[in-house]
Amino acid sequence: MTEHFNLSYPLDRLSKYSGLLAALLVVLLSLLVAYDAVMRYLFSAGSIALQEVEWHLFDIIFLLGLTYALKHDKHVRVDIFFERYSSDTKAAVQILSQLLLVIPFSLLFIYDAYDMTYQSYLQQEVSSDPGGLTHRWLIKGMLVVAFALLVMQALSEIIKAYGRLQHKRVLWRILGVVAVLGMLVYAAWYHTMAYWIDPVILLFALALFLLMIGFQVAFVFAGTALFFALITDELGLHVLEMLPHRTYGIMGNVTLMAVPLFIFMGLILERSRMAEGLLISMGKLFGRVRGGLAISVVLVGAILAASTGIVGASVVMMSLIALPLMLKHNYSPELASGSIAASGTLGQLIPPSVVLIILGDQMHLSVGDLFKAAVVPGLILIGLYILYILILSLLKKEAAPAIVSEEPYHEVLYAAIKEIIPPLLLIGVVLGSIFAGIASPSESAAIGVLGAVLLAIGKKSFSLEMLRYAAIETVKLTAMIFMILIGATAFSLVFNELGGGEMAMAFFTGDLGDRWMFILIAMVVIFVLGFFIDFIEIAFVVVPILVPIVASFGIDPVWFAILIAMNLQASFLTPPFGFALFYLKGSAGDKIGTGAIYKGVIPFILLQLTALVIIVLFPDLIYILEK
Repeated sequence: MTEHFNLSYPLDRLSKYSGLLAALLVVLLSLLVAYDAVMRYLFSAGSIALQEVEWHLFDIIFLLGLTYALKHDKHVRVDIFFERYSSDTKAAVQILSQLLLVIPFSLLFIYDAYDMTYQSYLQQEVSSDPGGLTHRWLIKGMLVVAFALLVMQALSEIIKAYGRLQHKRVLWRILGVVAVLGMLVYAAWYHTMAYWIDPVILLFALALFLLMIGFQVAFVFAGTALFFALITDELGLHVLEMLPHRTYGIMGNVTLMAVPLFIFMGLILERSRMAEGLLISMGKLFGRVRGGLAISVVLVGAILAASTGIVGASVVMMSLIALPLMLKHNYSPELASGSIAASGTLGQLIPPSVVLIILGDQMHLSVGDLFKAAVVPGLILIGLYILYILILSLLKKEAAPAIVSEEPYHEVLYAAIKEIIPPLLLIGVVLGSIFAGIASPSESAAIGVLGAVLLAIGKKSFSLEMLRYAAIETVKLTAMIFMILIGATAFSLVFNELGGGEMAMAFFTGDLGDRWMFILIAMVVIFVLGFFIDFIEIAFVVVPILVPIVASFGIDPVWFAILIAMNLQASFLTPPFGFALFYLKGSAGDKIGTGAIYKGVIPFILLQLTALVIIVLFPDLIYILEK
């Protein structure tokens, strides 16, 4: 084991320093974007070069983060079965993932990205904007560097996983089976055998199979695309030649720059103990009312959603703080767990939601318009949650008892206001600047980062260690999201070349020919997929397939995007695979049983579906803020 560790150690250190450099650049990016916004809006002193430096920093952050996220196993996987595997099986899956998916795809990407970079160098490509940066080949060359680092880290992961194997024969047997299957596929390709099943269906079937086994999501999409490009004569590897150019387009997308900045802001607030102060003060404020603690959880969940937008962090924070308090005061475990899980998922819908940013990019919509459109659905959902809690506490008094407190109510009210006002001011500045069209989402997010730091200083919880943690976790999460986007881009290239887009269009517009049937089927598919895979994969793989169909039916794309966001939020809660349920159970431990969690979330799922139906029946509700 020591020998294997020694072999992987220098590769791991390279990834470590890449990640730390990216984390430092996260802080620098926040400062530069905030500075640029202030100079432009207050002093009318903008700089094209500075704006290009900002998106170059954004590129370097997620590209260097790819290898760092792989080192820390942050590239998300569907762990429904994976978490039950033995240590040997997990190690074998890790080796196969790197050997069959990560390394082949990365080598092909390096080959095509090098060609793109070399052409840029020969042409001495510069910015197309006056006053922009020169030597454009340098930032394109970062694609080559990033995927070369990814290959090296994949080798390190293979070495470490092989060292962990107790029974190495298992791996060699699996590799033997894979080799036999590979030879059979090669023989079929060599003899130009026709597909028995449409290759589009096979493409999705293989991707779903690999996902369920536990391979990392991003590399499943990338590797599956590469495999079908290889075995389909009509395609060939040239179909993926445009992938580096597509990725470079992602790198230049200023809207997506808001993703790491909002994540960074949310992580700073997570560590600032803001949630703890809000829950305790609002629990006291509403505790004297039956169901008051559960209502306070819903309201705090809404504030956290509008502040952090990170579902996992919200659920974990509230389960650690609110759950013991609710159980101590004899709340039913079902109501306690249901209100915490449901409130924690509000970050999927309430702005500044990362889901809405990604949907805006994939559907070519204004993020500001989506943020505005999501406010009323979010308020409807919050209102339904509170109404349900009040009705339940009236019908079943023992499920949500009132809490008797001797503390003077005016002191409780003052403490609650003091806790609530700072995050509400931050939310108002961030969202207000976007809604008013004063600042772009990335500029508002950068201002939000500075506001989050000031809140942390005000609560005396700020430290360099906290900033370091937030920056490093931002790199990991950002890299995970953008690697999925790269993998999904490769997948969509092959999917479209196989005729998948035309097949979907023909099915919905020809075979069905009804917009409401399309909406129903699309919502059901997204809801079911949400049981198994994360919203990011759905947004990057499924949504682009639906976009042209939405346009062909003349459906309002903003309204449809809100329906998707609400649907994805409901899927976060759905037993047995809802991610929010895993977060809650993992942080609650033995305090509450899985059965109680499942029973608790069912009413809230029904409320989410009710809110979805309301928005379907009354689509104009999403435009109230524009009237």
